[in-house]
Amino acid sequence: MRENAGMTLRAAVCTLLAAVFAVAGVLHFTHTDAFATIVPPPLPGRFIVRLTGAMELLFAAGIVWPRTRPVAGILLALYCLAVLPANIFMALNAIPFGTVTVPPAVLWLRVALQFPLIALIVWATSAPRAPSHAG
Repeated sequence: MRENAGMTLRAAVCTLLAAVFAVAGVLHFTHTDAFATIVPPPLPGRFIVRLTGAMELLFAAGIVWPRTRPVAGILLALYCLAVLPANIFMALNAIPFGTVTVPPAVLWLRVALQFPLIALIVWATSAPRAPSHAG
C-alpha cells in the first residue's frame, strides 16, 4: 500500500510540475521582453526566451505521460541547471521583471530554490524501481 501511495504522490507532483512549466512556457511567449532582460548580454535574449519557452512546454508534456516521464525529467533537471546562470545574473544585477521590481532577497531565494526544484523533478520523474526481494 505504501508503494502505491508513493507512486500516487509522484504522479501528483508530476502533474503540478507540468502545470507550472506549461504556464511558464506560455509566459515566455506572452512576456518575451520581460524575460529577455534577464538573459546575459552576449546572448540573443528574445530568441533564447522563445526557445526556452518552447522547451518548457515540451518538458511539461513529457512529464505528464509515464512513458516519457523519466527522460523528460532528466532533461528538465539539466534545463534547470542550464538556466541557473540567467537567474544568478538577474540576482547579481537586481534586474526587475518587466515593470516589477523584485527585492534582492527574493531573487537570491529563487536561485537557491533551483536546487530543491531539481531534486524534486528527479525524484518525481524517476522510473519506479522493481520491488527488491531479499532472500
